Amino acid sequence: HAIPCGLIVNELVSNSLKHAFRDQGGRIEVALRRPSPDLLELWVADDGRGMPLGIDPGCTPSLGLQIVSSLTQQLRGKIELTREHGTQFRIRFPAT
Repeated sequence: HAIPCGLIVNELVSNSLKHAFRDQGGRIEVALRRPSPDLLELWVADDGRGMPLGIDPGCTPSLGLQIVSSLTQQLRGKIELTREHGTQFRIRFPAT
């Protein structure tokens, strides 16, 4: 699980640094939680300008988000995207 999670974090943090903040600083948060014994949750969020509404991480021409989607499938997980107060990705996947 460590390698796909590391690659997902790298891609999402890179996207935040490139797109979320215009000539100003911001905040990026990364967390890995275990909400239940058999479930892990990877959370990457920023407080930037937010991802445009037309972008769906599961179906996008963006190579970076395609990689995130593919790695999430490799983990047998699901992506949840929230666009409130920036952009938040929550990826939940089985712990085993």
